[in-house]
Amino acid sequence: MLARKMILGTAAAAALVAAYAVIPRHADLRAFDPAEMARLETAMWRDYYDKRYGALFYHLYESTRTQFGFSPLQSLHVAFSAAEAARTFQPTRSRREADAALPALVAYFRNFGPAAPVAFDVEEAARLELDWWQARREAVAPRDYGLTIARVAALTYGRAADDPGIRRFGIARAEAMAFRDARGEAITDADWTRIENQLGEAYRTLKASSGR
Repeated sequence: MLARKMILGTAAAAALVAAYAVIPRHADLRAFDPAEMARLETAMWRDYYDKRYGALFYHLYESTRTQFGFSPLQSLHVAFSAAEAARTFQPTRSRREADAALPALVAYFRNFGPAAPVAFDVEEAARLELDWWQARREAVAPRDYGLTIARVAALTYGRAADDPGIRRFGIARAEAMAFRDARGEAITDADWTRIENQLGEAYRTLKASSGR
């Protein structure tokens, strides 16, 4: 009898955990906290450059779960596709090779599409995302590929591509990336703090422009 009760209790607990993981949430891309997004994105950049893909996956999951409000299961899907896109892109050396990351990016945008304020073209968003990833490697000025970042944000947040706040967000984020690229292997913890501050300003601008 005791063993049966333990089995039933374990099964009930497992069912509750499963239900918690899969019950849909009202996810919203506009619900993020700018300072926390900046902290998490800085952590993700460090993970990426150090090739710590496990940590990158964790921080992607954390940002999706805590900042956008996806369920645990949905967050796993979003984080996996994003981490897979980054891992696939990192060793490539040309735009042709970089296209290998496109399917994972399409999956990524499709996975978080339900949290967007309006429906958007996930394939166009994925192509634009990959375009600025590659542009950074081709010595394109940050103000130029920053406009591509802004186009991705405009799509996913349902804003006009020429919205001043969206454009400022894209350029500010690109400038933070350019600073990191310029520091290279000489980057310090103080530099990463500066990057986090730059990203905080960028995300505050996006928050103000996203309509929430």
